[in-house]
Amino acid sequence: MPSSVSTLGVGRVSANSTSTIAPFSTALNGVDQRMNNVFKILLWSSLGMLAMFILIARIIQRSRAHMRHMAAMNLSGQQQRYWAVSRRKWWWKIKKHVLYAPLKNKRHNREIRLSSALNMGTIPGRFHTMILSTFILSNIGYMVALPYNREDKYSVAAAARGRSGVLAIVNMIGLIIFAGRNNPLIPLLQISFDTYNLMHRWVGRMVVLEVVVHTLCWAYVKYAASGWPGIGQMIAFDPFISWGSVGLVAMLLIAVTSLSPVRHAFYETFLNVHIMLAFFAILGAWIHCEIAKLSQLPYLKVILCLWMADRIARMARLAWYNYSLTGKGWTKATIQALPGDACRVTLHLPRKVNIKPGSHAYLRFSTLNIWECHPFSIAWVEHISSNPSLPFTKTEAGNSGKQLQLKAKDIVTDVSFVIHSQTGLTKRLFDKANSYLPGALTLTAAFEGPYGGDHSLDSYGHVVLFAGSSGITHQIPYVQHLINGYNDRSIATRKIVLVWIVRDSEHLEWVRPWMNQVLEMQGRRECLVIKLFVTRPKNPREINSPSNTVQMSPGRPNVRLIMQNEVKEQVGAMCVTVCGPGGLADNVREAVRDVQEDRVVDFIEESFTW
Repeated sequence: MPSSVSTLGVGRVSANSTSTIAPFSTALNGVDQRMNNVFKILLWSSLGMLAMFILIARIIQRSRAHMRHMAAMNLSGQQQRYWAVSRRKWWWKIKKHVLYAPLKNKRHNREIRLSSALNMGTIPGRFHTMILSTFILSNIGYMVALPYNREDKYSVAAAARGRSGVLAIVNMIGLIIFAGRNNPLIPLLQISFDTYNLMHRWVGRMVVLEVVVHTLCWAYVKYAASGWPGIGQMIAFDPFISWGSVGLVAMLLIAVTSLSPVRHAFYETFLNVHIMLAFFAILGAWIHCEIAKLSQLPYLKVILCLWMADRIARMARLAWYNYSLTGKGWTKATIQALPGDACRVTLHLPRKVNIKPGSHAYLRFSTLNIWECHPFSIAWVEHISSNPSLPFTKTEAGNSGKQLQLKAKDIVTDVSFVIHSQTGLTKRLFDKANSYLPGALTLTAAFEGPYGGDHSLDSYGHVVLFAGSSGITHQIPYVQHLINGYNDRSIATRKIVLVWIVRDSEHLEWVRPWMNQVLEMQGRRECLVIKLFVTRPKNPREINSPSNTVQMSPGRPNVRLIMQNEVKEQVGAMCVTVCGPGGLADNVREAVRDVQEDRVVDFIEESFTW
């Protein structure tokens, strides 16, 4: 359409030209629906192909692990040598240079701190960066692929408005999926919630960018047609524009409050505000599309359904695991302050809950702001009889005491955590428990979980577990499970090495009762070696090794040297896992990458970056 615009000053046009401009600010005038559908399909197809590629890779990986598990579980360490040798050069190169690689040098999970209060978060790894870059660049490409051959520039702006709006709505589906704790893709693809959270943040930024472009394109045409008064009147009196503005403002506020320094400095406040703003963003977009009867409305229905489904699933978990109608009541928590500013927290659930090693849960405590919930690794699980007259004790990965064949309804579960005091909820929890010493604090609590526990180590002949500080809680259940599997020859693991780094020897008290049970397990001496490192001992001469299988050393470990020594004595395929501070995780990652050429060494990192 030829343009008849004649400028009479900034933002002012003649009456005749206004009538040819104004239509491009409303409805689908000038919108290229055909190409919008093409790019919508391209966007979803690319995400679907990525998910399918990862699924196929996981199926192959799981199949190989299962075959290795079946073949090796009855073999000695020496007989598993076949599985220790890397036989595919291309595969170890992919692991070393793509899957396990940081973006540059070795920094990945160590936080970028501007000060003690300001945190810029972490740097995505190389594989994540490749995926995110492809996603961002493709979305930008889809937005700028416009019909520039049109003579009327306002028609081109209308096409940009439609394109950016469609992309924003389509991306919001992925945005909600990535945010869900109950996302079924997490166990299916064995991708951690931490990775989904990373994707959620970057998809959210792209959605905000597309919504801003959508708004600016509308405002550009509307301003040309009627100036600022026309824009103001539309926002104030036109429900279509008013609700679109509500969604825009909510998304802009989400973008500002989600900036890493703000998010990390006020995380608990951010989380509650984030949920409310997300609701208004979805509501604003819904009514915006409903009024105009836009074809994107079904997508918003899907978005709201997904968002509500995750919320309902969380509430269902809370109700099911924390309350029993048989008189057992609501979950209670016993909280004991420990040396080193930590708490040992045991939740007494009113029913039996099966929990896999490597799981975590979100905890809430009454009198400490019930709306706040934080994830913590599950350190110990114990099933006990709900009837004191029937003695029954069973740990999740091992057995102790006298057992009776009880029905599930007669068994309850105690789940224990170690919570290190930092700021916010964890500090308030420690301070309150500390005021009850030498006794223990009892609170009504809520357990939301279990989540995670999707990685099985049963097919590996050699397992090395690194833990830093309270990260030991993630590794103890694996140690317990693997020792029992070693005893009954149901797994391939023949050697377990636990490396635990603490700042002070008093931190050993955090898990002493559970570690004592591990040390008393049958067959422990034949398969488990524990290496304890105390980085700041009060008296280094007090650091003595009790035995060859429990070694204590002052100072920090040489992670690279530990890995090289373990590879020299490798038993079958090896898996290295780490849970702890970002600096430790980066050191372990670097050491694992260095030995990829020689042997089969897989790497799993457990982290809660936010």
